[in-house]
Amino acid sequence: MHIGRRILMSLLFAFGAQALPANATFVFTPTPAPFTFTPAAVGLTGAAVTADTILLSDFSNLTFTGATTFSNTGFLSITGLQVGGLNVTAGGLNSTYSLYFQFIGTGHLTTGTSNTDLRAAATAGVIDTLTYSLIGASGDATFGFNGLNPVVTPGGATQTLATGTLLNGNVMTTPVNGNTAFVPSSDAAVAFAVASGKQGFFSSPIPFYNTASITLTSAATTVQQFGSGGPGSGFIITGGGDLTVPEPVTLALIGLALSGLALTRRRKLN
Repeated sequence: MHIGRRILMSLLFAFGAQALPANATFVFTPTPAPFTFTPAAVGLTGAAVTADTILLSDFSNLTFTGATTFSNTGFLSITGLQVGGLNVTAGGLNSTYSLYFQFIGTGHLTTGTSNTDLRAAATAGVIDTLTYSLIGASGDATFGFNGLNPVVTPGGATQTLATGTLLNGNVMTTPVNGNTAFVPSSDAAVAFAVASGKQGFFSSPIPFYNTASITLTSAATTVQQFGSGGPGSGFIITGGGDLTVPEPVTLALIGLALSGLALTRRRKLN
């Protein structure tokens, strides 16, 4: 996975100094940098759009594979774009063309286990691996689940616009609503590589950014648990999030930002 600020922001970073409202995301690196997408350059029917934040909807499955290990797969549908926290019009998006990320990752918990009641106790963990592709599709793609498996139905032909891998990332869950539900969240820094022949879509800046940050926080009402604890149990998510493309920063700064995420989030959420 998010490629933030609104102290909500968002394929990910700025952390705020107040409690997290449902569906909010925070970004911790420099102010989001502007970028321009030009769909027509790759045969998609849509107007060029300039933004600094990408709004996402998360359709994913997190399954515990061991006492403290988990896998995470799914899709991040791009639902809109913003500049300075204000929505901008992306003509054709989610009508004549669609954009979404497809991802697969693994990780492990550093606080809690697969038997922890997520409604009663917070957990924290680290993302160990992550690979993703940014897909462009003709028409309006739809997302959902086949049982517990997230699925996408593209409206037409698809193409890979970019790919990436993990640089650093964290996950956590926090009990809410009087210990009757929980909120999952994640933050990651990722490498971002434009696919061969697709440079025209990413028309500004040139060359395009090679790192991105993603922050996802899902409302408790979008989380559904399955299983009774232990390996094989987990939860599915249909929620929100944002993606920003930060100014180029060093990997050291990214690592430092993410290393403080769990403590910062825990302190502000308690």
